[in-house]
Amino acid sequence: MIEKDKVVLFHYSLKNEQGDLIEDSRKGEPLAYMHGHGGIISGLEKALEGKSEGDHIDVTIAAEDGYGERKEGMLQRVSAKYLKHAGKKLRPGMQVAVSTDKGNRMVTVVKVGLKTVDIDGNHPLAGLTLTFNVDIVDVRDATDEEKEHGHAHGPGGHNH
Repeated sequence: MIEKDKVVLFHYSLKNEQGDLIEDSRKGEPLAYMHGHGGIISGLEKALEGKSEGDHIDVTIAAEDGYGERKEGMLQRVSAKYLKHAGKKLRPGMQVAVSTDKGNRMVTVVKVGLKTVDIDGNHPLAGLTLTFNVDIVDVRDATDEEKEHGHAHGPGGHNH
């Protein structure tokens, strides 16, 4: 049963309010996370609590329990030299890393100028109500090392 310090492997599909498919994990490895440590959005973690291997759930999650509401003031104009984009030409809608005083952060390119780029620091799914279709593949006890690190290791989890 899914509870704190259990490692959970699951497949999911994610749709927006209009029913458009955003992501589907079923063509690859299942996602792994350690329950109770904030490794997935809070609404999905709450919905998985108490479920077991083999269970299927469909859950709709409001923005505040997902990626949060969109925040004004997250739009910013920065010098293009601060964006890490692997030599690709920057285009609106691209996700790129920007260096901050707290490390790299993913942002969305809104507008590209000659030397500056307008970026949006909100998560791309912020402000959206999301529907998850989840199949729980495996539930196991976390290892001591996983508990110490606060996340799942191995396939679908974090690899050091």
